[in-house]
Amino acid sequence: MLNPIWLWLVLLSVFIGGFSGHLGAVTEAAATSAKDAVMGIALPLAGWFALWLGMMRLAELAGLVQLLARALRPVMRRLFPEVPSEHPALGTIAMNMAANMFGLGNAATPLGLKAMKYLEQLNTRPGTASNAMCTFLAMNTASIQLIPATAIGILAINGSKNPTAIVASALMATLCAFTAGITSVKLLEKLPRYRLPQEAPLPSPHSSAPAAVEPEIPPGEFAQAALSHGGKWLLALYGIGMVLLFGVLAFPDQANAVLAMLRPLAPGGVLDFSYAPLSENLARLQWPTRLLSVVGMLALPFAFTFFPLYAWLRGVKVYEEFVEGAREGFQVATRIIPFLVAILVAVGMFRKAGGIDLLARSLGPALGRIGFPVDLLPLVLVRPLSGGATTAVFTEIVRNFGPDSLTSLMAGTIFGSTETTFYVIAVYFGSVSIRRTRHAVPAGLLADLVGVIASLVICRLMFA
Repeated sequence: MLNPIWLWLVLLSVFIGGFSGHLGAVTEAAATSAKDAVMGIALPLAGWFALWLGMMRLAELAGLVQLLARALRPVMRRLFPEVPSEHPALGTIAMNMAANMFGLGNAATPLGLKAMKYLEQLNTRPGTASNAMCTFLAMNTASIQLIPATAIGILAINGSKNPTAIVASALMATLCAFTAGITSVKLLEKLPRYRLPQEAPLPSPHSSAPAAVEPEIPPGEFAQAALSHGGKWLLALYGIGMVLLFGVLAFPDQANAVLAMLRPLAPGGVLDFSYAPLSENLARLQWPTRLLSVVGMLALPFAFTFFPLYAWLRGVKVYEEFVEGAREGFQVATRIIPFLVAILVAVGMFRKAGGIDLLARSLGPALGRIGFPVDLLPLVLVRPLSGGATTAVFTEIVRNFGPDSLTSLMAGTIFGSTETTFYVIAVYFGSVSIRRTRHAVPAGLLADLVGVIASLVICRLMFA
């Protein structure tokens, strides 16, 4: 489906830009977007990919990914019946879902690319997306969002009295979008147009036999050393330290009160300091949202410390294995460059040609008659194409209508419950050279549509 979409975006960009007098801007957008795809996205991501892929190797060798896959086996078996029950792909998918739920997009992408690599190792038709890959893409384009951090930040910066008001509406909207995405991807894979040919049978769901290509780390491989009593005590101390850190960040006033009580008992100067919130925005959040925000803030520091510590206690040579895993980061970044260039150039040309504005003017009157807010149409049209453009459009809406207006709350909920579908598909499928995407695009777009409709209905019920 990407073939006709990409072709028509390019063709319409040239003709719309030519007849509207923006042909020079369209040409400039093609060159700028191609440069941004390489210099602004792929290369900066290379270091982040290396960091996370190194951490993931430590987690795999320590057995953490396999343990997570085993714990989630009942759910994952239904979602991914063609993946062996203890394959590390399932644990990596679970980590990717958790990162997406807390809005940790920079962490979710490397985890998702690792999961795609595992799914490609199980894929018996190279170049064609498997059912498991399409399901995983649908889960990413319709991920459940606990905290729409970017939308909350924009509302807070613009003076909203209650910037976290959209947390509940975004959560309910993403639940609707997630349900629609999973349902549609399971139904579409059975249609003749998207059904895989019957030859080359897929691996048995309940078989522990290796797939066509062996994963780098077999599903059952753990570190040789068991945890000693000293190691268990060290992990317990680490856990206590993380709990205390969570308490200090989430409840700084109470932490300062306890510190004031202990200060006279300590040697001079040892406790001569105080705790403060990480930011004014965090201090303004209501306590349930603040707790979730602190969990999100601690998620990456926790992973960066717990994975190496646990792997070291299991006998893994953490530095050597981290370097070995990180080696793949640059290779992944270079593999996705052609796919990023293709998508971003087409999207950039279409935007500069005025295609988005033309669609908004054309569809606006008809959508207005059925109760769709015309002012939100540019946001809805841009969202599947570009995250940066969506942020700019959302910011403009908040400034024009006010941060606490119904229009801004609807826009924030849409922003927090939908995804840049084409970007996600380009990066994830590009990392494993998938060209035939089958039903991943329609399933992702359908999930976005349901997310938009659910956002409008829920916001009218909650805020109107």
